[in-house]
Amino acid sequence: MDGVDQMKSSDGIGDTRRALGGFLRARRGRVAPEHVGIAGGRRRRVRGLRREELAQLAGISVDYYVRLEQGRATQPSPEVLDALAGALGLDAAERGHLATLAAARRDPAPTARVSPLLRRILDSMADFPAFATDHRLDVVAWNGLGAELMGGLAEPRRRDRNNARFLFLDPASREVFPDWGDRAAEAVGQLRVAAGRYPEDAELAALITELAARSAEFRRIWDSGEVVMCAAGRKRLRHPEAGLLTLDFETLHVPAAPGETGLVVHVFSADEGSAEATALAGLAREGLGGQALPG
Repeated sequence: MDGVDQMKSSDGIGDTRRALGGFLRARRGRVAPEHVGIAGGRRRRVRGLRREELAQLAGISVDYYVRLEQGRATQPSPEVLDALAGALGLDAAERGHLATLAAARRDPAPTARVSPLLRRILDSMADFPAFATDHRLDVVAWNGLGAELMGGLAEPRRRDRNNARFLFLDPASREVFPDWGDRAAEAVGQLRVAAGRYPEDAELAALITELAARSAEFRRIWDSGEVVMCAAGRKRLRHPEAGLLTLDFETLHVPAAPGETGLVVHVFSADEGSAEATALAGLAREGLGGQALPG
């Protein structure tokens, strides 16, 4: 059994009934026994917690927990989910993902649509690098500075317009993103959230399967059970002319219409008077990049 087949059988790729169990298994493996008051010992053969240890911490029977991991028990109660989340030390994003996986309802695969208003907004922010992504991490729109700083989005031959495929399959991504490991973990975490919400999305499943087949790094991060929601903070980007830039970023969520996916707009900025602000102004004057992608 190769790495891709192992992922499919253990983590729910291609089998939505096992997605909950795959996530629980991955998170269980990340909990150090000593951190929850369990002696590790030298004779332990499993990474993280044993099934019976997690069941005890959560106050549920071992048999029921085993059935959850194996996909034989479905729709656990909110109380059980809360107990498991507490025992696993899940954060807010991870708790939300756990609830999504346990829900009976599954959203159909949505389509992405860039409205004329969103395109105008992106173009109006000429001094702020910006781009928009869908749930598959396809970059569906951008402005000139955003295109240039993300490695050449306006020129398809320069880079793939799917951020995950660019990160894991194009060595140039490590030049654009000096903190490549952090960006890779973010991408995998976001894809995991999307896969839990849209298990019927064939394009998303195909993307995850492709990355698992072609990238050992992707498989390693996926196996960790990483879950990430877009937020705000600082990121480092490297541009061939402007050099290394440390920029603030914010993510703005565009609500979805029925049957569509909500988009995420990523906006970068620099402190006024900083070297980064001067560099961005220089790139804007040179007119690098392109206009927002037409629908």
